Amino acid sequence: MASLLYRLGRLSFRRRRYFALLWVVLLGACAFAAVNAPEAEDKGFTVPGTESQKAFDLLDERFPGGNSEGADARIVFAAPDGQKVTAGDTKAAVERVVDEVAGGSQVKEALSPFKDDAVSKNGSTAYSSITYDVPSEKLTEGTKKALMDAVEDGRDAGMTVEVGGSAVDAGPEFGGVTELIGIGVAALVLLITFRALVAAGLPLVTALVGLGAGICAIMALGLPTTTITLALMLGLAVGIDYALFIVSRYRAERAEGRPAEEAVGRAVGTAGSAVVFAGATVVIALAGLSVAGVPMLTEMGLAAAGTVVIGVLVALTLLPALLGFFPKAVLPRAHRAARQPAAAAKAKEAAGSRWARFVIRRPVASLLLRSCVTSSFRRSRRCEGWW
Repeated sequence: MASLLYRLGRLSFRRRRYFALLWVVLLGACAFAAVNAPEAEDKGFTVPGTESQKAFDLLDERFPGGNSEGADARIVFAAPDGQKVTAGDTKAAVERVVDEVAGGSQVKEALSPFKDDAVSKNGSTAYSSITYDVPSEKLTEGTKKALMDAVEDGRDAGMTVEVGGSAVDAGPEFGGVTELIGIGVAALVLLITFRALVAAGLPLVTALVGLGAGICAIMALGLPTTTITLALMLGLAVGIDYALFIVSRYRAERAEGRPAEEAVGRAVGTAGSAVVFAGATVVIALAGLSVAGVPMLTEMGLAAAGTVVIGVLVALTLLPALLGFFPKAVLPRAHRAARQPAAAAKAKEAAGSRWARFVIRRPVASLLLRSCVTSSFRRSRRCEGWW
């Protein structure tokens, strides 16, 4: 494995223009396929064989309108204590709420509990099913507000009214502020670690390329958008992590005086082996989600596993090619300024290396320090329970 990766790293370095062009073409092809792919079918969340799923299946059987392709809402009315929803004033209030919802835009059907036999045997509660002409993500804010206003009118009438369904549930959000903050923090940490702008940028660039190709592939295959959540998190994390391994090893090899091509080959042959092993472990774990027998988890696991595979391939091929474009820019300033490899090797040792050497020289003291810190943390956690 190491010798094969060594040759692959040197080949990517020498043919860097071809490898870079290859990944640009692949990314463009995936993006084109994703844009032209049909909209993914929302199959919903099902857990076959569970009691809750049997309850949902029974609801779909009794109220088939709630199983349409459009959004749905379910309104439950509970009469005040000692009263019934079938009583005069309470029944009129329920019908007003249903009629108010039915008059809203984008509403396909609003079933009255009294006409649809959706009243409990003791008459204390009633159930109304609302369906819409469009999916939940296409509902306007006005439509959602009209639904919630009708619910509030029912509560003002003295009833307990609750609403649920896809019309009021928030769908998954992607590419928001959280992901941008995460990328910014990662860039800052990489910059502090490497003390070189190019070295900090390469892991981010390769991670974004792998993530973009993986997400576009998921969309092109027509998988539900819910599968993107896990793929987005893991793709970005492993993409940065795996590139970090190889860049760090490359810098270490260059610090020992080896030429750029040889350093890339050794970095991919050594750190790349760890990348392959780590990536295979993650892929197997994600594929194992299919054992649970939940269709959504299976799709999420396989989609995320595919994104991790792409991240591994990017780290082993595109990253060495980019190192070929910037063989010296990824090195610390002291190494770039040194004219001879020997002088670069004598440059100031990194803080992480100095700490590792300290721990190795004083293992007993390090273990005692760790034990003291752990004990202090546990005592502080126990103390928090008394407040």
